[in-house]
Parts: sequence; C-alpha cells; structure tokens
Amino acid sequence: MIKEYPKWRNFLLGKLARREAAIDYLHITLEEYQADSDTSFFLQEIQTVVEAQGGTAAIAKRAAMSPETLSKILSSEEAPHLDTFATILKALGCRLSIEPLTEEDTQPDIELAAKQESTQLDNLQTHLSESHSSQ
Repeated sequence: MIKEYPKWRNFLLGKLARREAAIDYLHITLEEYQADSDTSFFLQEIQTVVEAQGGTAAIAKRAAMSPETLSKILSSEEAPHLDTFATILKALGCRLSIEPLTEEDTQPDIELAAKQESTQLDNLQTHLSESHSSQ
C-alpha cells in the first residue's frame, strides 16, 4: 500500500491557516524581501497567506476593498503603498513594526547595491533612449 503525501502547496496552505504560522511566514518573507528586493515574489507569498487565511474575497472584505483590487495589488510587479500594505496586513491579523538592526544587519550588501545600481542605470538608459527617440 502506497501512502499518498499531500502536495507541497496544500501542505503549506494547511500550515498557514493557523494565524501564528502565517505571521511567522510573513515575517520570513519580509526578511527575504529586505535581502533581495524581489517584489513580485514577496507579493506572491502574501497571496499564499491570503489564500490560506480564507481567500481573496474574505481578506478583501476585511480590508474594505474589492477582491479585484486586492488581486491586482498582489499580482503587481510594484510594491503597494505603505498604507495599502498596512491595510492588507491588518486584514490578516498583524501589523508592520520597526525593529532595531544588529551591527551585522547594517553592513552594506554589496550584491544588492550592485543590483540596485544596475537597475537604476537600466532605468536611466531607457529614459534617455525614450527621450532621444521622441525628439
């Protein structure tokens, strides 16, 4: 007899249905976002918690927004405004907080700085290219 194991996503959703586990997961997800600035991954993970905590319709209702708006925010490539993010977190039963950094946390992240600099350079080149072609 072969024992069937739940798929990872189903297992994760089951775990994240517990408020404490969801908050821990959001905390880790936010730490990862602070390390790599991957907004789309960060928002996907929030969507996973939303799904586990009752789904888009239920969380949107608690956040006083339409399910379509919540889905659009969480599927965006851009980070939501701070007040919008705080509203979503409140609907999930938690809040954003400020914590002091350790000395290790304040050391520059050379890889992240290089990635941000490259992105800024790409954006500038795109802007300059668009400006030049419109003239």
